[in-house]
Amino acid sequence: MTTIGATAVLDRNGLNGLVAELMAGGRTVVGPTVRDGAIVLAVLDSAEQLPYGWGVELEAGRYRLRRREDEAAFAHSAGPQSWKNFLHPQREKLWSADRAPDGTVAISTETAERPSYAFLGVRPCDLRAIAIQDRVLTGGHFKDSGYEERRRGAFLIAAECTEPGATCFCVSMGGGPGADAGFDLALTEVIDDTGHRFFVRVGSEAGAELLARVPHREGDASTRDAAVSAVSEAVDKMGRAMPPVSLQQLMGSSLEAERWDDVASRCLTCGNCTMVCPTCFCTTTEEVTDLTGDHAERWQRWDSCFDLDFSYVHGGAVRASGRSRYRQWLTHKLGTWHDQFDSSGCVGCGRCIVWCPVGIDITEEAAALHEEAEARKKETDR
Repeated sequence: MTTIGATAVLDRNGLNGLVAELMAGGRTVVGPTVRDGAIVLAVLDSAEQLPYGWGVELEAGRYRLRRREDEAAFAHSAGPQSWKNFLHPQREKLWSADRAPDGTVAISTETAERPSYAFLGVRPCDLRAIAIQDRVLTGGHFKDSGYEERRRGAFLIAAECTEPGATCFCVSMGGGPGADAGFDLALTEVIDDTGHRFFVRVGSEAGAELLARVPHREGDASTRDAAVSAVSEAVDKMGRAMPPVSLQQLMGSSLEAERWDDVASRCLTCGNCTMVCPTCFCTTTEEVTDLTGDHAERWQRWDSCFDLDFSYVHGGAVRASGRSRYRQWLTHKLGTWHDQFDSSGCVGCGRCIVWCPVGIDITEEAAALHEEAEARKKETDR
């Protein structure tokens, strides 16, 4: 009998069956696939659309696909999207209003049927990011009802990391390449002389019920040991690391650091880092009307603290300089997020490094701030 905590082994056909069962149950399955020169998240019709045989090469401001020598499906690092794109979409209608000929106005809230998602291939860093957004968007007094509804119905299938990228630093953010919580099923891909297979761990009753309907075999010691070993070895393969200090304290003591001028001279304030970040959540609202003025809609859309209008109040923007806007983003992400939500806002996925057009590296900036703080301390102690 399949229960929470049970293990199993799926082959490639079993993974196909998993997707087929999810679709048969009315789920919209989303997973990684190759498109437009990148591994992106998209709706899948079959597990065969997974990026079998594709890996990636990452560096600051650089992303390239590469062909692998094997047919691994999940041996790639995070792409330009995160699951935020589906749970907390870029643009969402909140309500609409229509004026009748007699002058009365009828307001209707958006009641479009939302998909029942199944996410296949959620990285452990993204599992932690989803948990962070849960606290932000559903844990306070002002809940995002759209997010809450989509999140409540989402089925999460994790894919543990065995080959971190050059820009990954999740271990130094208190995470790691292994999935420890928040999943319905967790997969670890194993390719060796025994074959290509997926070691499965069951994390919920819904996961157990799904696995029971899919052809599989019980987890064996050989596959389990290979999976555990691959994830363990990945811990030492991180391409980046944050300085081993309290980042919250570092950010709070570095508000007047000279380093902000250095990064401001390079930053384009384009907001790419906030767009690809799996935890950034800021939004604004906008109203649109037709030419007659008889129909109006209110939409919620993503916003960015790099936008000059983000901090606009009567009389002008509070953060008019690129220096102040970058400082706001980094000190909130690594520092004051703790004060608001009892955790860091960074999970170490490295997306902000890869997709910054000028290659600004968040770990490099934190290290530079730490070095400057240490230099100030030595100067003070003289």
